[in-house]
Formats: sequence, structure tokens, C-alpha cells
Amino acid sequence: MASTSFASLGLSRHVRDATRGKLTGRSKCHDDPMFGDGHCWLGQVGAAQGHLLKQGVGARDVFLFFGLYAEPEMGERHHRIFGHMQVIAHGEPDAIRQAAGWREPPRAHPHFEGDWAANNCIWFGPGATARLASPKLRLTVEGGPLNTWRVPEWLGEFGLSYHANPQRWLARDLLDSAKRGQEFVCDIGDAAEPRRWLEGIMAEIEG
Repeated sequence: MASTSFASLGLSRHVRDATRGKLTGRSKCHDDPMFGDGHCWLGQVGAAQGHLLKQGVGARDVFLFFGLYAEPEMGERHHRIFGHMQVIAHGEPDAIRQAAGWREPPRAHPHFEGDWAANNCIWFGPGATARLASPKLRLTVEGGPLNTWRVPEWLGEFGLSYHANPQRWLARDLLDSAKRGQEFVCDIGDAAEPRRWLEGIMAEIEG
């Protein structure tokens, strides 16, 4: 059970506005992924964690985090990338504290608390969040629909987990993304063009 409230993070007004009053500052917040002091702590469990391991995700790999947003003026909902983390360690909560380079999170992380399934895992490494809503970080095409994303043209060639159906690839740079999706994995190896794109996105996040 999360012990952090939205109020303790200074997000009372934001959560109230975003949920139209369904949540308030007193509501508990699943503060995950958690960012602080140039690092990120991500908790995963169950099928999501199993998928990451099945796809071979591990040290030196990079997470790009995306979320659902709404334009302040028009209210248009869209997905956008908001942060990144490069993994240096992952493991169950007690064991990961012994990992080289480990730092304790700045607040109580929800995956260190309460009862979780046996594969409860913490992923840790350098990370950052975007300070500006850069157009380069937007995924949803202008005007929608919500799950139609503009993606780099090489992505379809390298493949993306949960998107094996060719009908999802609407064009070389357009993807019908899986609904309520997470943990989409692409193995780019050392390929030059994808690496340049990734480095550019990380630089855009860091401003």
C-alpha cells in the first residue's frame, strides 16, 4: 500500500483538476517511476515484470517512459514521452540494495512496501524527466486518434513487442499502439540510426 499522498508531492491541485475531483491531495499516490537527484527507481511485478525478463531487458538498457496528457487550453488528450532511465541494476527489493552504485530513493517507494507477488522487482539507474512539453516527445499524431503514434521509420523494421500484427503499422512512421499498453520493448542493439534517435530523445528530455 502506497504511503505517499499527492499533497506531499505538491500535486493536490493537479490531481484534483485532472480527475475532476475524484482524487484529492489526501489520496494516496503510486509514486512510480520515482525520480530524484539524477536517478530513477522503477517497480515492476507480475506479467509486466515477466515480459521484461522474457524480452531480455537488463543492465545498460534504456527505459523511455510515456504517459497520457491533456492540452491545458483545448483539453486534447495525447501520449508523450516524459522521462528516461538507463538500467544499472535490477532485482528484488532487499537484494538490489547490495548492487554497485545503488542509492536509496528520496521517498518511500511503493514497491518496497506492502505485499507483492514473488517477482516484485526494482529497476534502478540514472534518469531524468522532461521540464518542457517538447513537440519531439509527443507520440500521438496531431488531432488524434489517441493511439495513433508517429514513430521513427526504423521502428517497424526492428520490431516492437505487442505489435507483431502488420495491421498495426499504418505507415512507415505511423503505429496503432496497443491499448493501455506498457513495457513495449525494441531491441536496437548497436544499430547507428536507432542509437542516434535514442540519444536525441534523451537529450530532449534533459533539455
